[in-house]
This record gives sequence, structure tokens and C-alpha cells, in this order.
Amino acid sequence: MSFLSRIFNKGPKPIIAKSREGNLASLTAQHAGPASPGAVKKPDVFYVTASVELGNTTTKCIVMATNLNTSESYLLNKTVKMTRDIRPPKPSEEVFGKTVWGIELSKEAVTELVRDTVLQSLKKANVDKDTDLDFVVRSTGVTAGFATAEEAGQLIIALADGCLEAEIPPRKMSPAMSVSQLPEKLHRHSLLENIQFDGAVVSVVPPKGKETVANEMEGELVTAGIKLGAKWTDVDYRNPCVSLDFGSTLAGRIVNDNEPYANTVGNFLGLAGVVSDSLARGSGKIDKKNGAALDLYSEKAMKKADHKQAEANALEAHKLINICKVPMEVDRFGTVPVDPVAANNAGTTLIGCDVGFNGDKLGELMDLGAQFYDANGLPTLLSTLDYVSTNIVKRVLDVAFDENVIVPGSALGITGRAGITGRKPELILEAVQDKFENVVFVEDGLALGSAIMARCMNSMGTPKVPIGGKQGGRCILKDRMKMNGGKFA
Repeated sequence: MSFLSRIFNKGPKPIIAKSREGNLASLTAQHAGPASPGAVKKPDVFYVTASVELGNTTTKCIVMATNLNTSESYLLNKTVKMTRDIRPPKPSEEVFGKTVWGIELSKEAVTELVRDTVLQSLKKANVDKDTDLDFVVRSTGVTAGFATAEEAGQLIIALADGCLEAEIPPRKMSPAMSVSQLPEKLHRHSLLENIQFDGAVVSVVPPKGKETVANEMEGELVTAGIKLGAKWTDVDYRNPCVSLDFGSTLAGRIVNDNEPYANTVGNFLGLAGVVSDSLARGSGKIDKKNGAALDLYSEKAMKKADHKQAEANALEAHKLINICKVPMEVDRFGTVPVDPVAANNAGTTLIGCDVGFNGDKLGELMDLGAQFYDANGLPTLLSTLDYVSTNIVKRVLDVAFDENVIVPGSALGITGRAGITGRKPELILEAVQDKFENVVFVEDGLALGSAIMARCMNSMGTPKVPIGGKQGGRCILKDRMKMNGGKFA
């Protein structure tokens, strides 16, 4: 930091990859091909995906268009609904899980919510599900209310049923087995004749053996999504890397630098945005049962905050927050089902964030939020939330470094509402800059992850602009083909 920056208390400026908005008709028109007879530019082809996510706080459908020549992705539409508004299960319906806030879910209710959200998003994006849409990926952050990691699979099925009710063809929800199964426009962009999808997403393989944590897919998608989002920046967010997703719950991965595929050596889990939500509910300004910190946020109010007091408040709140390597003897941490023994056998370190024991001190956190609000007012409470998230980042990373699972030179990527809103990017960057040279904040990491997951499933890499592989390295396609006995090995 420069001398003048220190004088004026200006820290390093965070690099934020914001979703570039676009219209499919305009994008395809602008990139239709050579502007004059002598031009050699290849026409751009856009791969259109829909990401459907049922989260603890929000349910989203995000429609993306990715330029298959440049790997640049454009946001066509983001439709967001509050999960708390899902209809209650009918008497005849089975409740198969709950959100972290206790909202009961039935398969039928989830199916309806997903169907309506998907149809609304596609309509707003002016994307035809038959001719324009190429792939749909489903994911969920609602893992806390399930008895076991395996039960979360039922929710994925409900998400699929919602897509089917929206009349999304099944072939657009599963990988193609050959180029011939893809639309003609995509044939020259697919490498299916060279390499088949083998489970690795953006050159990272999941932990071996049985599922170790219920939010494993979330961690996989956000890691991939941050890699894609970073393409809008100068940050080379390839292996080795660390990803943190601050939704209602915490997700993310620690990835090493093995080649051609890196391994997942760490998983983050537990509570994240829920922490801020609990403090915010204490204000009495939002619903104490279903309110979220998002409901309370005001950029105007933040300008009046006492940041020094907020920092002190955050330290007080953190006395209730338990962050550590997940103990071997538990089957749930931070309300998320885990299998620490299986994780250990797979060589994966689980690092969790909890409030008390499985959230049993969230009520105390709400009371603390009330105290902060009464003593300091709304602006300082909002600033407190920023410092609370910053301290969570710092503490989970400290555990990871203590466990020696972060490879030197790793890049750090952060996404999720409780990690990129307000002053959090500035504060987090200041807190970690001594440990990470490259840090990037990405909007909609989960949705971007779905877009790149769909491409990986159909072997649609961009060798000239690689998203996978090692920082500073070349495309790993040849190495993959050699490893798998591909056509040109």
C-alpha cells in the first residue's frame, strides 16, 4: 500500500467479476461473422444454459449465454424468489426436508416452485426452451434440513421434476454421449470425439469414495463458477485455488496443484449468511422468523455507520461462532450432514462454521443483534455484518493454513450474498492480502458453475482460452487425452 493510501486510509481495491448482461438476439447479431469479405474472424457461437438453484433464502433461475470462442459469459436473466414463500406442504404430501430456517418442503411444492421460476426466467430472457436453450443444471444449498447426505438427492430429483414440468427435454439435463446428439451449431466446439466427460469439472476431481459432506456439489459448482467469472478479470484463478461461497450456508473447496487433474483436499461447510440474518433479525426491522439481512441492507444507511464500533461488535458476535476442523465423532456440523471418517479416508479436510452446536445459539445471536441495534442504530449494525463475514473468512482460512492444506501460490475466490455485498470485499481483501496474491470476488458463482459444468459434461472446452489447468499453464487437453487413451493421444 502506498504512503498516500495509508494517510487517507484507502486499502487495496478488490477485483469484482460482475455478470455482464446481454440479450441473446443482440449477442448473436453482433457476433454473426465477418463484417467484410476479407475478414477471417470465425462467427461466435453461444452456449445457453439455465441454472436452477433452490437455496435456504432464495430460489433462482439464472440464464447464461457463454461465447464458446472466448469463454466470456453473459447474464440473460436472473429470476429470484424467496424460498420462504414456497407453498406449505398439503396434508397428503410428505415433508422430506426443511430449509435451515425450518421451512418445510414437499416434493410437490418444490416441483411447482422450480417450474414457475424456470418458465418465468426463460420468458424474461426471450429464450426459447426448444430452439435456444442448450442445457439445464440443477443445484441446491438446502442441505441442512436433511437427516443424511444421501437424502439431499431427493431434492435434486424434485428439481429435475420441476424442469420436466416446465417442458425442458430430458436430453437437455444429461450429458451427450456423442457429438451427433448435440445441435449442429455446437459440433465444432465439442471435443467429445477426443475426450469423454470423466467426472472432473474444470480440471478438478471430487473426493474419492462415499459422499463426505451434503453440500459437496455446491463446492464443486462455485469453484468452477469462480474460475469462469475470473475470465472477466486479470486474475488467473486456476489451480491451486481456494473457493468460499457465502450463501445462507457455507460451501467451497481447497484445491491442490496436481496435474492434469487437481484434487479436492479441503471442503468448507456450515453456516454463513444465516449468521448475518440472525443478527439482522434482532433489529426488529425485519420478520424474526423469515427475514434475511438482504431485506435490511441500505447503502444510504451504511454511510452513517461507526465502523470502529462495528468491528468491536463483530468480535463480540464471534464469541458465539465456532470455527474449526470438523471433529471425527460428529455426523452433522453447522447443521450440515457430514461424514468426517470418509473425508479423512479420502484425504479431505472438513472445515466448518457453526453458531454454538448445530446452530443452537442462533437465538443468542439474534439477541446480540438487538443489543447492537439499540445501542448503535441500523447503520452500525449493517457494518457489523460486514465485519462478521470478514472474520468468518479469516478464521476458516486460518484453520486451513494451520492444517497445512492450502498450497502456496493459491488464488482465493469468494462468492455469495454474505461475501460480496456492502463493504465485505474491501474488508476481506485487507484481511487476507498477506496470504494471497490473487483474490477475486464473483457474482453468481453457483450459476456460472452450472454454465461451466454443462460445458464440461459435453466436452466443450476452449483450448485457446483454458479455464482449467494450472495458473500460468497451457490447456491440459493433450494430457487428458493421453491419460484416457483419446483419439489423438
